[in-house]
Amino acid sequence: MKVRLRVFGLAMLAVLATSFAEAEAPKTSIRPMPRAIIETPVPALTASTPVASEAPVSVLAGFRPRSRPSGLAATLASAPAKVSPTDVAAQDAIAPDVAEQEPARKGLLALLRPVKRPDVPPKTTSKKQAPASTKGSVCGDPEIKGEKLAPVKSKVKGCGIPDAVRVTSVAGVRLSTPATVNCSAAKALKTWVKKGVEPVYGKGKVVQLEIFASYSCRPRNNQKGAKVSEHGRGNAIDIGGLTFSNGKSVSVLKNYDKSMRKIHKNACGPFGTTLGPGSDGYHENHLHFDTISYRGGRYCR
Repeated sequence: MKVRLRVFGLAMLAVLATSFAEAEAPKTSIRPMPRAIIETPVPALTASTPVASEAPVSVLAGFRPRSRPSGLAATLASAPAKVSPTDVAAQDAIAPDVAEQEPARKGLLALLRPVKRPDVPPKTTSKKQAPASTKGSVCGDPEIKGEKLAPVKSKVKGCGIPDAVRVTSVAGVRLSTPATVNCSAAKALKTWVKKGVEPVYGKGKVVQLEIFASYSCRPRNNQKGAKVSEHGRGNAIDIGGLTFSNGKSVSVLKNYDKSMRKIHKNACGPFGTTLGPGSDGYHENHLHFDTISYRGGRYCR
């Protein structure tokens, strides 16, 4: 019985499906209808093409840009005082008479072009002192001027200078009389001027040393029978005074003041032996300097 009912139901479903398939479709649809297309051709718009009177074209004509005034002069008349190179280039693109406007355009671009400044070397704050000239120098020192001499020979035992030089100036200070000494004495004299004289009187103040004696083959203090003086070996020099840049001169004999004592004391170091007023009675009018040191060290009086 159940089987028969199931077969009957299936048959009824088939009948109903056939009825729906054969039913007519609706005459109207909810899908939107396509709009009418106007097939009026629209010509290409150019500067020389006249505008047609048809409605679609007239509507488009309302959106055409207005014609610009031709020529750079009209542009400059209505433009602000400052015109950029870009604006000038844009006006040249629509200007018909470029040849007539070329002088004005070049003049305007010349004003707008940045001025090229000449290259200026950077300022230097540090001042480098130029090296001293080696011309006329001796003993391998550019601050010792003079000339090299042939070895000084003597018949007296103990006298002579193997490396003799005639010095005319040291450290920019000239000698009143060229001094014949060896290079050790010349270098010691330069050191004394720079480190012993300049700190006391000032750099450049002393311009000349008054030379009393340099090489001389004789006994010490000119005493007969004494040992050979260091002057006879080229190791010694005697200074009797100073001359300053203002022309003033002072002597050891008359001006052995505080400053003169100071430079006398400062010679002990560059030289091994220093003698002056009050030392032994033989050096009251000059300062004696030589490069010999003794077993006990320097002898400074």
